[in-house]
Amino acid sequence: MREVVTGCQMGLMRGTQTMSAPRKYPLELRERAVRMYRSADPKPVIRRMAEDLGVHHEALRTWIRQAEAGAGERGDMLSTAERAELAALRKENLQLKRANEVLRTASAFFAAQLDPTRPR
Repeated sequence: MREVVTGCQMGLMRGTQTMSAPRKYPLELRERAVRMYRSADPKPVIRRMAEDLGVHHEALRTWIRQAEAGAGERGDMLSTAERAELAALRKENLQLKRANEVLRTASAFFAAQLDPTRPR
């Protein structure tokens, strides 16, 4: 029996990403948790704070690290703006590679058409 494959499934089969995964935690919770951590004078233990908020401790640690990178406090991570710029540049690079391939193919085709030594 043959199953019907949806467009979304075809996109996944080709390797293109069609939809992002839903967020497990709301943005308000993330922002509030990071604000609470950054405003605390003696920095709390992340694991304990995560338990109090009902989130996974590694999720909280990631949010804090990303907020620090966005504020320019971390040199080992890209800020949100830098990540967006990098994604845009990668997309543009891919488009340029495709355009170059099309031009290379067209150039070879027209060169073959104009070659007088080529028998027809």
